[in-house]
Amino acid sequence: MERRDIALINPKYLTSAVEAKQYPCEERPEIAFLGRSNVGKSSLINSLCNQRGLAKVSGAPGKTRTINFFTGELRERVDGESTRHPVYLVDLPGYGFAKTGGKNRDLWSRFIGDYIQSSKRLVLLCLLVDLRHPGLYLDGEAYAWLRNNDIPLQIVCTKSDKLNQSEKQKNLNEINRLFPTEYAALAYSSLKGQGKNRLIERFYDVVRGRFVDYEHTV
Repeated sequence: MERRDIALINPKYLTSAVEAKQYPCEERPEIAFLGRSNVGKSSLINSLCNQRGLAKVSGAPGKTRTINFFTGELRERVDGESTRHPVYLVDLPGYGFAKTGGKNRDLWSRFIGDYIQSSKRLVLLCLLVDLRHPGLYLDGEAYAWLRNNDIPLQIVCTKSDKLNQSEKQKNLNEINRLFPTEYAALAYSSLKGQGKNRLIERFYDVVRGRFVDYEHTV
């Protein structure tokens, strides 16, 4: 398959929010990232943006307790012409907080749900699951809730470099069986960049034509 010349460029941290009135106002499509604490969301965002410290990586699961917005542009080059689509990347707090329980856990669960259900600009939600551990209960709960709310989904299987090829394919098949979506689950390694081009192409195809875009020749 011929590789398309598509990239995510000009990524920048924009703002963090704890309530809807703090969300950005500009009409850009939003691509959100959700997963268990410590599944590798921040590492994946850094890998996609090719900026090591853009999203903060923590060794303490559940430390991200705000919705973090980043800006960027999806660019495709064809025959010397470049088409760009501005987007927001949205880093959602991890579920299953290791050191959080009771009322706080419920609060953050509602906090995540309120964003997902209320955002009119959300065009794709990447549900991150650890490829080494298909079918975890918390991932199943998240998937069921998202499907019941008709959220457009892409399953992204992180830490694929931790498995050999046969283990990787076996677990991918299992995840596709457990979490069926319009597009097949995608194996991703933030360490090696495997899956990066395919995921960015997926973003571009989803975003293209949804909001105002602009073109220029290079």
